[in-house]
Amino acid sequence: MFLESVNRSGWIEVVYGSMFSGKTEELIRRLKRAQFAKQRVEIFKPKIDIRYSDGDVVSHDAHAIRCTPVENSGNILLLTGEVDVVGIDEAQFFDRNIVAVCKLLADRGIRVIVAGLDMDYLGHPFGAMPELMAIAEYVTKVHAICVRCGNLAHHSHRLNDDAQLVMLGEKLEYEPICRHCFNELAKKEKENF
Repeated sequence: MFLESVNRSGWIEVVYGSMFSGKTEELIRRLKRAQFAKQRVEIFKPKIDIRYSDGDVVSHDAHAIRCTPVENSGNILLLTGEVDVVGIDEAQFFDRNIVAVCKLLADRGIRVIVAGLDMDYLGHPFGAMPELMAIAEYVTKVHAICVRCGNLAHHSHRLNDDAQLVMLGEKLEYEPICRHCFNELAKKEKENF
């Protein structure tokens, strides 16, 4: 009787960082713990992310959890029925409505865990991630290691000349680098122009 009268409080958690920093691995860890606690969990990713699997969220080190790929953020609302926890991977690829979707889910008493890149390959804030970080109750920045010098990496350096903003990739297309190495590469590119 007492439990029924208590209002269920939802919240938003954001896990962010560069590529190869462990964002998806941390998302999967939190979601599996929720499943272990017998909570009802739904997991979503953008339909365009088919790098490792169509129907799983998969980390670079091959940890995986079943998910539902969706075309846009509005579909998440249509597919969340009676759930306790919603996981969203690669949030930077969703439309700006993802912020309203996450707020609405949290307002309904659902724990929302979001993972995504904080910056694009140019070092600019990526998609709706800054807004998601601003409205989240819990924010966790994870770091990769710079492959050039060993410092903490903050940037996802693109290894080819493709200029499109959204380009799915792995170790052949991107490398994690620190601020210093990122700035040194930018300086060399300007000199070569």
